[in-house]
Amino acid sequence: MKRQERKLDHLKYSLEMPESTCDSGFSDVRLIHQSVSGVRLSDTDTSTIFLGKRLEAPLMINAITGGHPQTLRINRELAIAARKTGVAMAVGSQKAALEDSTVEETYRVAREENPDGVLLANLSATCTLEEAAAAVSMIGADGLQVHFNVPQELVMDEGEPDFGMALPCLKRLVENVECPVIAKEVGFGMSGETMLRLYNTGIRIMDIGGRGGTNFISIENARKEFKNNELEGWGIPTAICLFEGLELGLNMDIVASGGLRTSLDITCALAAGAKVAAMAGPFLDIVSRGSVEALVEYIEGLKKGLSMYMVLTGARNISELGAVPLVITGKTAEWLLRRGVNIDGYARRNRKELSF
Repeated sequence: MKRQERKLDHLKYSLEMPESTCDSGFSDVRLIHQSVSGVRLSDTDTSTIFLGKRLEAPLMINAITGGHPQTLRINRELAIAARKTGVAMAVGSQKAALEDSTVEETYRVAREENPDGVLLANLSATCTLEEAAAAVSMIGADGLQVHFNVPQELVMDEGEPDFGMALPCLKRLVENVECPVIAKEVGFGMSGETMLRLYNTGIRIMDIGGRGGTNFISIENARKEFKNNELEGWGIPTAICLFEGLELGLNMDIVASGGLRTSLDITCALAAGAKVAAMAGPFLDIVSRGSVEALVEYIEGLKKGLSMYMVLTGARNISELGAVPLVITGKTAEWLLRRGVNIDGYARRNRKELSF
């Protein structure tokens, strides 16, 4: 029961805490306005293929919850919204259901409400093959997120911060689980070195989970009498993680997550080269305080905003959006230059001939 109660604590403090003051880095990324783009709003196609299925937009409701009876409504409404808007969804860690089968329905409801959509299972990166197979089967998952949360585990009273066997575990998972395995950070970011190590285990999808969104150090501190404030600013901003990963030039897809808030953030991430953009906190806030209808309206607004920015940058589809020029400035540019990332290449992407 202790794990189930922890689930509720995480939801409670996620909703109560003010928005993170850590910048995701996307404020340093600028798209270039094209006054005569030649693209009409009706020309834009935001759809994409992810894990073999079509999404209406490259957007995912990222792992939020499950594992306590009170979370069933949240996952049901998130799944309904995902179905109605044509976006992907991931459930929260399923360890609670593996320990107590009575809460399996809090996860299964996501597939019941969205039978044909993209749905991801979720477990720790140190899970066993048996646990992975059970989690995937539980919800008929299209992929398995395996999450890394070392800083959180270090400060959590119940934490298990030993990830020493994570890479061998991942290699076994990739070789034996029947669906794609996605490596997922939970808010502290993935460096280029991390992604290379993960790639060498066979992982081909990275959910970079950078700094700027939900801060699990702050959440764990809120749960404790004796707090560890020193680590609260730890992590790599999301935009930096994205560009470091893209610089590797590997045959992999990157899910941009961590502090994305607006259609502009989403557009910048996709223009840089992300396969999908993912958000959690804003969706949780709306579905907890509002309704599924409000969440559907919010997601449709994000999709419309994406289309508008595509018009403004001259991109008819997501593939063309990934070729538009963008300028990287500020602290993000300073970091990337020191790390050897060719930021000028993004600003000088070839101009395309416009047809009328």
